[in-house]
Amino acid sequence: MKKKAVFFDADGTVCDIEKGVPKSARESIQRLVENGHEAWLCTGRSRAFVPWYLEEIPFTGMISACGATIEKNKERLFNREMTPEVAKLSVEVLRRYGLIPVMEGADFMYYDKDEYNNDINWYCDLITEALGNKWRPIRGYENDMHINKISAKMVDGCNAEKACEELSVYYDIIRHENGSFAGTTIEMVPKGLNKAVGIASVCRIFDIPWEDTVVFGDSNNDLSMFEYAATKVAMGNGSPKIRELADYVTTDMFHYGIKNGLTKLGLI
Repeated sequence: MKKKAVFFDADGTVCDIEKGVPKSARESIQRLVENGHEAWLCTGRSRAFVPWYLEEIPFTGMISACGATIEKNKERLFNREMTPEVAKLSVEVLRRYGLIPVMEGADFMYYDKDEYNNDINWYCDLITEALGNKWRPIRGYENDMHINKISAKMVDGCNAEKACEELSVYYDIIRHENGSFAGTTIEMVPKGLNKAVGIASVCRIFDIPWEDTVVFGDSNNDLSMFEYAATKVAMGNGSPKIRELADYVTTDMFHYGIKNGLTKLGLI
């Protein structure tokens, strides 16, 4: 079979923030690479938040922060950062309208633990644990944050629409389905960047034909790559919009979704 480049979302596709990567997914991606194909992580997580259980998968390369950072074979090829001035302004605007800023960079993530905690997101402590020394508080770094994107957490009484309106000059906004894993999160990505732009950049740099691109995903921050790629596989737990765009809907992550999807496509 002709060599394919397969791009995998992280959360809800190949990993769970509590349970890590299912053994079947890890083994299937290993087989994919052994069969001569490329396997790329294409995640909304910033590079700082790619933990050990994703690092140990033999990915050809990684697109992180929704296209803001690209690396191959551990070499960073591209890293689009907001200016420290815009990062500071973003924090001020989000707090003014009652949202909680989680600032995501390639080397560090920034949030204040007295503001962002398990009462806001049940998995906050898991994030802090996964980050280790890659966590920094906003307090004390207000003028020196190096970020690729923002995850703004909505709480009761916040005015998310007004915050998004003021920051839309700098960011493209990704909204998630209510009730989904990221349903209370608004992702803010630098203008003009998304997962599709990251994939297109990889294809251009490494001469990968568009018709050989395959994507696996589940949530609304995967919409751009589902609109772009030649072959789209939605996870069984995918959002309605993702499932609608898919060429094939596999099973969910913990019921051999990656294995079944790659098998269906004849890649393993």
